[in-house]
Amino acid sequence: MKLLNFTIIKLTICLTLGICIAHYFKPNFSIAIYLSLGLMALLFIYYLGLKQKANRSPYFAILAYCCMVSLGINAYNIQNEKLQPQHYTNLKFEEYPILKFKIKERLKPDLYNDKYIVSLISANKSEASGQLLINIKRDSISGTLPVDAIIYTKSDLKDIQKPLNPHQFDYSKYLELRQVYSQIYLQHNQFLILSNQSTTIYGYADQLRSTINSGLIKSGFEDDVLSIINALLLGQRQTIDKSIYNNYVNSGTIHILAVSGLHVGIILLILNFIFKPLLLLKHGRIIRPLIIVTLLWLFAIVAGLSPSVTRAATMFSIISIAMHLKRPTNIYNTLAISAFFILIIKPTFLFEVGFQMSYLAVLGIVSIQPILYKLWQPKYWIFDMPWQILTVTIAAQIGVLPISLFYFHQFPGLFFISNLVVIPFLEAILGLGLLVIVMTLIGYIPKPIVQIYSFIIQLLNKFVAWVAQFEAFLFRDIPFTIIQVLCTYIIIVSTVQIYKFKTFKWAAICLIGIICLQGTYIYNKFQNQDEAFIVFNKSRFSMIGHKENDKLEVHHNLDDSKLRNDNVIKNYKVGEFIDDVALSNLQDIYQFKNKTLLVIDSLGIYKNVSFQPHFVLLRNSPKVNLNRVIDSLKPQHIIADASNYKSYIKRWQATCRHKKIPFHYTNEKGAFIVE
Repeated sequence: MKLLNFTIIKLTICLTLGICIAHYFKPNFSIAIYLSLGLMALLFIYYLGLKQKANRSPYFAILAYCCMVSLGINAYNIQNEKLQPQHYTNLKFEEYPILKFKIKERLKPDLYNDKYIVSLISANKSEASGQLLINIKRDSISGTLPVDAIIYTKSDLKDIQKPLNPHQFDYSKYLELRQVYSQIYLQHNQFLILSNQSTTIYGYADQLRSTINSGLIKSGFEDDVLSIINALLLGQRQTIDKSIYNNYVNSGTIHILAVSGLHVGIILLILNFIFKPLLLLKHGRIIRPLIIVTLLWLFAIVAGLSPSVTRAATMFSIISIAMHLKRPTNIYNTLAISAFFILIIKPTFLFEVGFQMSYLAVLGIVSIQPILYKLWQPKYWIFDMPWQILTVTIAAQIGVLPISLFYFHQFPGLFFISNLVVIPFLEAILGLGLLVIVMTLIGYIPKPIVQIYSFIIQLLNKFVAWVAQFEAFLFRDIPFTIIQVLCTYIIIVSTVQIYKFKTFKWAAICLIGIICLQGTYIYNKFQNQDEAFIVFNKSRFSMIGHKENDKLEVHHNLDDSKLRNDNVIKNYKVGEFIDDVALSNLQDIYQFKNKTLLVIDSLGIYKNVSFQPHFVLLRNSPKVNLNRVIDSLKPQHIIADASNYKSYIKRWQATCRHKKIPFHYTNEKGAFIVE
């Protein structure tokens, strides 16, 4: 089957290309609009001239594809809130503007703050728009704010901090994809709630989730069980304990905690079974799909309309309607249609990890699973069912493996074992969970059902924890670049095509992909032949690294537990293709390429130094007079890491400004790197 013979697939590819052009090259909004109008006018004129022959003209097709590319550009630009004149990035504020905003989404809290995405309503009593990240200091008395609550406050807008260490996850870029560019910090006595009434569908969904949670708590569900119910049935992962979450990651079953096609597909099967009697009615083939599609989208809304659940609801809605109309469906067409409509409405979903992995998993299943299943076709159900689950799991894992390595740099070796058990668990949990939610809304859940359902979820958690403990089968810190991702997908696609068509063309493409993949490893190895000296940013501690080719020596003062959970070195190791990491204690003097760095720690000893260092590193808040240090040592650069008191930093910054000597504070400017 030649997929590109399907028009919707080609149009979706062109739409995706347009979105990528808008995202990376940022063409002018007006020029893009005029170009799009011109192309559509030209297409219409060309169509009128050709009439019936239009579908056979290559120039007509090229014009149509160009129009679709321009549509992708404009869809992205129209969704770009920064282009609106009243957006807060285009307004000038005084130091502490008066803000009014509406809670849009509740995020996972950190140790110190509850976090929300909010929509700005006004600033200094004038109309304003845009989304902000709000951090509200946690306390034991005040609860969380409901979605749609309107808040009034006076606060300064702050930039979202960029990564302070090399190859660290860029949270600011992640938020930019969600059109969040600034944040504010508040305490509970610094804002006023003007309204907490639900006014949007998201607010009503949040209210429904709160009602369900209250009912579940009253029925006796414990926290760990409740957090899994929230993740699997309500799409909310904010309350999952970190150790439980890590167990799901390490066992290769984290996908079940994000509501996606697997969950929606199971729910569709359940709903098809429940509403099967409607087919006996006169208009049953119309009533049944309408009810099912409505319920699927209600579930998607309650689950938060994430990219994965939106994709799944769209795709299964199309499949459900086609099934009831007795129309033949092509899964690739269905995927393309769902992607097309989602990207027209939300173009930035294209760059969301969940959206990408969701589609790649489904593509892996529909393309590779039939090939794997044909290797052995058991006659008996007891063997056939686990074999189907195993082949689906392997196919999905092949589909997402390259991009998963690129984003997460790890691979769970026991994923096939864990999924063999977890997927049947999930079917039982979703089926019984829907019943539990209905009973919760009615106001009564029998105690035996609470105990049985809790036991099933606890059993699932224990099994996942048991699999996760085999750390030898979890391959971590795997460097993988975007070029390697593309090469790997070329190899996967061409291998599937070789199996189907057995042509020399696909064999040649596969071979080229393998050669290119090998070439990237050679290139990365060659690029890694360099040296670097790094003063990392680590709150309350000091970390200094010396990279030499593919080896890294780290000097630090972290204890074993903090070092084990620290991501600074792991990120640098993966990003720089480091093979060996050696750890040692901090030193007083470092030499790098004929340059000397002197470390002045809390003891403040420097007077007996007989040389002039190029750099002076201040750590652990030394009680020194920086004026005298500069006059005595005459350094070219002063560095302060994040182990120092902030009051000391301000004083040192003022001294360096007065002395006209560069001052680098790692907690503001990031890691200090000499290459």
